[in-house]
Amino acid sequence: MKNFIYLSIVGFLFAACGGGGGDDSEPTPEANVAPTVPALVLPADNKLCVDNTVSFQWKLSTDVNKDLITYQIQVAKDNTFTQIVKTNEVTGDNSSISLDKNTAYYWRVKATDSKGLSSAYSPTYKLYTTGEAVVNHLPFSPELVHPSINSDLNTTTANLKWIATDVDATDVLTYDVYFGKTNPPTVKVSENTGAISFDVTVEPATQYFWKIVVKDNKGGETVGQVWKFKTN
Repeated sequence: MKNFIYLSIVGFLFAACGGGGGDDSEPTPEANVAPTVPALVLPADNKLCVDNTVSFQWKLSTDVNKDLITYQIQVAKDNTFTQIVKTNEVTGDNSSISLDKNTAYYWRVKATDSKGLSSAYSPTYKLYTTGEAVVNHLPFSPELVHPSINSDLNTTTANLKWIATDVDATDVLTYDVYFGKTNPPTVKVSENTGAISFDVTVEPATQYFWKIVVKDNKGGETVGQVWKFKTN
């Protein structure tokens, strides 16, 4: 009887100590997470840069996986970045880029970790480089507010809304509104308006296109991109 009890205890201990087997398994790898979106610092948005060699700065991103981060800065001549003039890849929080004088530029930055996962691009900032002979700077391209591009509207009247800025703070801006069913729109439905919105009558089940031309009171003029929406 004693031998039986002894063997039972030994068997129990063996099962308790040897049965787990989980300690030898491989640890679960930590899921990779994209870095945070960089925050732009300098030049400030709407900045007039006297020197055409511009020092761009941003706040460093963080990465929960502690991966090495690189940054891509894009500089373009339009706010949709179809006319990119410079793309730099750096590991720090700044990059100096030589640009043309007397020109409006738009810039943004994204972060990428060493495993190839990227953040979204930062919000876009804009600047204007100047030159000795310039007395007026063109307005920046207008920015879409409403309706959002490619949106579907259930309405018979659409409110078109936009914003625009100019580094010459004293300039007065006015707008021409082009609207229609063709791309690009050729019908001017409003001219020299100081408002930043305009109501248009629309038909159901139709694609519409529109754009804004922004003008200052010194003869400067900037043509915006074509935006579109459709009705249900």
